[in-house]
Amino acid sequence: DLGKREFDAKCAVCHGLDARGAGPYAQQLKSAVPDLTTMAQRNGGVFPVSRTYATIEGAGKGHGPRDMPVWGLDYTAKATEVLPEMPYNQALYVRTRIMALLEYLSQLQVK
Repeated sequence: DLGKREFDAKCAVCHGLDARGAGPYAQQLKSAVPDLTTMAQRNGGVFPVSRTYATIEGAGKGHGPRDMPVWGLDYTAKATEVLPEMPYNQALYVRTRIMALLEYLSQLQVK
């Protein structure tokens, strides 16, 4: 599934394969890496889609002093390589990757 592949490739290094915040790089960061499985729980039982999208895309502030990479820029650069002559598809490429990741994260939420 695309969301899991995106998570494993981009997020697991800090958040861990289980998304609980204990990835191999977590101890090297200044801010604690959040447990992504409790996002809905910490938001009144609702998965915070818009806020999480903004954080991943780069419009959100991330964890304090932006320790989290701006994946929207990375996805845009990748889209430029894959779809060089179709800029309108670049935005779709970025949204598709982020939305797949959000879908995967929503499935990981504890009840």
